[in-house]
Amino acid sequence: MTTLRDSNINKLSQQSFDVLIIGGGINGAVSAASLAAKGAKVALIDKGDFAGNTSSNSSNLAWGGIKYLESWEFSLVNKLCKSRNHLMSQYPSSVKEIRFLTSIQKGFRYPALLVYLGTLLYWVIGRFKTASPNYLTPKDIKQQEQAINTDNVSGGFEYSDCYLHDNDARFVFNFIRSSMSYGCIAANYVELKQASKNAQGWTVQAYDNISGKALNIQAKVLINAAGPEVDKVNQLYHQMTEHHHLYSKGVHLIVDRIAHNHKVLTFFASDGRLFFVIPLGPRTCIGTTDTQVETPNAHVTNEDRTFILNNANNLLDLDVPLTEQDIIAERCGVRPLAIKGTQGKADWVQLSRKHAIDVDQDNAHLSIFGGKLTDCINVGDEVSELVEELGITLPYPKQKWYGEPDDAMKNEFMHRARLLGLDDLTPESSSEPLTQRFWRRYGRNAFAMLESIREDPSQADLLIENSEYLRVEIEHAARREMITKLDDFLRRRSKIALVVKHHDILQAPGLKEACRILFGNQAEAKLQEYIEQHR
Repeated sequence: MTTLRDSNINKLSQQSFDVLIIGGGINGAVSAASLAAKGAKVALIDKGDFAGNTSSNSSNLAWGGIKYLESWEFSLVNKLCKSRNHLMSQYPSSVKEIRFLTSIQKGFRYPALLVYLGTLLYWVIGRFKTASPNYLTPKDIKQQEQAINTDNVSGGFEYSDCYLHDNDARFVFNFIRSSMSYGCIAANYVELKQASKNAQGWTVQAYDNISGKALNIQAKVLINAAGPEVDKVNQLYHQMTEHHHLYSKGVHLIVDRIAHNHKVLTFFASDGRLFFVIPLGPRTCIGTTDTQVETPNAHVTNEDRTFILNNANNLLDLDVPLTEQDIIAERCGVRPLAIKGTQGKADWVQLSRKHAIDVDQDNAHLSIFGGKLTDCINVGDEVSELVEELGITLPYPKQKWYGEPDDAMKNEFMHRARLLGLDDLTPESSSEPLTQRFWRRYGRNAFAMLESIREDPSQADLLIENSEYLRVEIEHAARREMITKLDDFLRRRSKIALVVKHHDILQAPGLKEACRILFGNQAEAKLQEYIEQHR
């Protein structure tokens, strides 16, 4: 049987494109979605899975950049707050307001009251789109959350920002899926090997890391959206740029639920860096280390684990201290920080996550540096404008390319779901009703999933315990989400591998059935591949 990926691999060499995008992280995903919706003929490749690196290892927060107030970057905070508000309005099911409960330790570099005044300024810059901040005494903090150790707390406050209800990788993939619905030819596990430019455009030599097939892809414009590897990709074909990247490693450890309420607990760690305790469904995500590294190939070290666990145990009032045995999963990502110049150093702690797009007009080439999920819609719009300036005609330049379906469609889905009794089928382990989850993850595609359950009630079976995912969702993923390896599904299309222990995943009675649905006669080989990769 020919899969979606098989079909797209063949089309990459058989067709020529207006634009080829290298990289399927957030910058590449929104570029593809924007350009394809506006009528450009677009292709996208990634040497690994979509959202495979930085875009699947963030804090799952879509925030307005409150920490940049300390470095007086008011213009950037204003821009990020506008972007955050726009995301909230366009993705009300996915990007939700959440309260941050912040504790200031005695002896911190600023008095708690002064920091609180900063949150009021942040609320004003954010145009009052969230709930107002509140100042809190240590007693107030303890009453709100028993898990916080207030012995050395001088005061604190509560304010609002946003978070992604699903994981970051799922949010990014939905842009990839949207771009394919508009005609983009996207394929994961396709690696750029070399590229050259002539009068007709770019010729890219690529390699299918699954089949071993060599590919030649033709495009008029080349966009390097390879995230932390933008510099490395540009070096392959000697592309000169105005910017380059510095790298900041972020690490998060996922443990059983710590806090009793659905709030982000925010502290300043022992060395003054921000430290978060973030709700993640039935689990808690704690971190981050925010450490400078020299390359994008970062990993979690023993020092990272010790730093996070020690700070968590000091800042929280736990019945039993956290140890490495409590770690369910780990996340490690490199934040690419844009700096002007092709070499040299900068104060990387002061660098913000703002993006920069370098344009080579003569060679019809774009390089996207830095960036943050909060600002993703702006990146997509800006890329489309720049591509048009490079001579690519966009037949539908005003076409909206982002956002959830309108309320009329949502209300119709909810009505059909109620008639079916969908919420009565919600697994006990689920943290929300099925109607909300289906609509948020699948939008208009959820209608077909309702009909599948109506025709065959076994489609509502839960295959992997504590995963929340039903059979119908796995079958949908097999058809439309380009699952190439088991890790693609468990770690990026879903958050199963983040909230279910690896041992429990392997012992789940339905895992082999899920593999059969996803991979057909390759099911056993794909399962063994996953086991080997995670030894």
